[in-house]
Amino acid sequence: MPARKKYIFMTFFATWLLLFFFGGDQLRRLAFIKKSGASRSWPHWADGFLLKSFADPEELQRDNGDHNVQSPKDRRELRQNIYKYSRCRMETCFDFSKCRKHGFKVFVYPLERGDPVSESYLKIITSLEESRYYTPNPKEACLFVLNTDTLDRDHLSIQYVHSIHDKIQGFPLWNDGRNHLIFNLYSGTWPNYTEDLGFDIGQAILAKASFYIENFRPGFDISIPLFSKDHPQKGGERGWLHKTSLPPKKKYLLVFKGKRYLTGIGSDTRNALHHIHNGKDIISLTTCKHGKDWEKHKDQRCDKDNTDYNKFDYQELLHNSTFCIIPRGRRLGSFRFLEALQAACIPVLLSNGWELPFSEVIDWSRSAIVGDERLLLQIPSTVRCLPSDKILAFQQQTQFLWEAYFSSVERIVQTTLEIIKDRIFHQVSRPRFSWNTLPGGLLALPEYSTFLSDFPFYYLQQGSSPSSKFTALIRAVSPVVSLSQPILKLIQVVSRSPYCAQIVVLWSCEKPPPLGTRWPQATVPLTIVRASSKVSDRFLPYSAIGTEAVLSLDEHTSLSTGEVDFAFMVWRSFPDRIVGFPMRSHFWDTSRNQWSYTSKWTNEFSMVLTAAAFYHRYYHSLFTNYLPARIRSFIDQIANCEDILLNFLVSAVTKLPPIKVTQKKQHRDVPLPQLLKSSPPSNGNLRFSQRQECVNQFVAWFGYMPLVHSQFRLDPVLFKDQVSVLRKKYRHLERD
Repeated sequence: MPARKKYIFMTFFATWLLLFFFGGDQLRRLAFIKKSGASRSWPHWADGFLLKSFADPEELQRDNGDHNVQSPKDRRELRQNIYKYSRCRMETCFDFSKCRKHGFKVFVYPLERGDPVSESYLKIITSLEESRYYTPNPKEACLFVLNTDTLDRDHLSIQYVHSIHDKIQGFPLWNDGRNHLIFNLYSGTWPNYTEDLGFDIGQAILAKASFYIENFRPGFDISIPLFSKDHPQKGGERGWLHKTSLPPKKKYLLVFKGKRYLTGIGSDTRNALHHIHNGKDIISLTTCKHGKDWEKHKDQRCDKDNTDYNKFDYQELLHNSTFCIIPRGRRLGSFRFLEALQAACIPVLLSNGWELPFSEVIDWSRSAIVGDERLLLQIPSTVRCLPSDKILAFQQQTQFLWEAYFSSVERIVQTTLEIIKDRIFHQVSRPRFSWNTLPGGLLALPEYSTFLSDFPFYYLQQGSSPSSKFTALIRAVSPVVSLSQPILKLIQVVSRSPYCAQIVVLWSCEKPPPLGTRWPQATVPLTIVRASSKVSDRFLPYSAIGTEAVLSLDEHTSLSTGEVDFAFMVWRSFPDRIVGFPMRSHFWDTSRNQWSYTSKWTNEFSMVLTAAAFYHRYYHSLFTNYLPARIRSFIDQIANCEDILLNFLVSAVTKLPPIKVTQKKQHRDVPLPQLLKSSPPSNGNLRFSQRQECVNQFVAWFGYMPLVHSQFRLDPVLFKDQVSVLRKKYRHLERD
């Protein structure tokens, strides 16, 4: 009996252990639920003691069924419909063979009567047709641009063009968009503002504003800035920060003034901007008062926001702030981005997913603060941490970028074309350094060289210096009939300079040049280059010029060897500028309301004529390849003003005036009858009036006046000092 009880007890104990180990957890959980269920229910995730809520808990747990929010699958399908060629790259969707025979040429479809074209798109077409790459022959073209306005693809807009798809499919050159470039500023519409253009772009390159990074095809598409219809076609206003001046201490650190969207896409970021407003050095002003239905959606902050909004002037905030907040709107881009760049107000970008304009070549980390919409409260502390020297560097970079790439529609179009051209001819493309350093990628032609040290404006950054020799380029337009002619004496004078490497005579006379025995004996090689009578031929990139420095001379110029030596030494210190002797100036004639040209001998000048001047040979390439053919044809037609045009070009590159050096004798313009004996005597006055006209023609083409006035003249040490002439290095400059 005791043994039986013992076995029963052991069996019960073993069973209890098995239940405890294998089923005890469920038993304990069931017991806990029954016990606690009598007292209270499970806690909600939005209960106040767990997490402070800014919304009603009942509202959070209620399913609103917002059908505007797309699922990831829907977004993928929509993107595939918009971009059927989302994997396009230059290697797969561009025909390079079209660019081999005639180079990089752009054809614009001719505008058809009755086609609706916006003012902005007309500016783009005009910029393309005035470009040096434009061709009216589609057989020569490498790139094609539609005549159909594709800028505004919001179907609620009055500028929306209908039936584009059917129209472009009927173009015989369309070829599924291959080698085509499409410009767009606005895409999609309320409420989601997708990037749907309303037609199939095929394999075309898309130059688009507010580009979402997920839809951007790297190395194929181009992100451009959003610009208004008032953006100038040419020139544009200068930046507000001068190159040589330090900015004054700004009143405000960080500002924003703009619309606040109460609902829909883009509303979250702008609705949160009031959190960083302190009313002192951070000003963040928004208004709900926009749109016809704003009162239906107004919230409790609207009335106060609208009142505060009118207390500040937007332009005054731009002028007096160091940083400008650039939040996204309905789309990723914003007009205020370009406004901040021009005002030297460092952009603080709050637009997640935005592919920044021309990011393929522009390093935005040197000029903008790229923030995160989700980390808005960290922005004030971030900008306060930047040292003053870095802030100044950022401001200077904003001015450079504005003037180089964004100040006009023409600059935006030019930058777009040059990026595409560099992709096609990548063997001779610009390095990224050129795009982000003065004077910019548009003025650093890779056709000249791909080595930075070969350009006159990169010597300082590269730690190099120009060569110690120069080439004298003498333009001859008169036949040599006497041994006493000035050109023969000029050759002897220049050849005696220890810095002269060679002399090149540009023979532009109808009669053949004299035989070699008729030329004076020189200590340096003398080369005769036959040229036409066109004045623009003077600045062709001749292969005979073997040095970086060029001394440009007219055949009647009178100089001494000492003057040449001193001018060359000055040029070596300023290799990016024109350094020479004869000076001229320009001024604004209020009575005639136009620019005027003057040859009066005054203390102020803005031009140094190429009748006797040093400059870098790169400007020959820039003159020939950068300037459009029509402006060179203009000076060839009147046989005048080529020297003025070169001064315009160099000043546009450097943003600086030329350098005047001392001269024994005052230079006088040679009357035209002495150059062309067949011309009537009255052409002397005609020549001067033509130069007046040239100044205004060049201003119209550049879009602004690039010439800079100066009163700066360089003289040798001890020049005109009352000391012995033997103590002076350039003593011959003071002898009659």
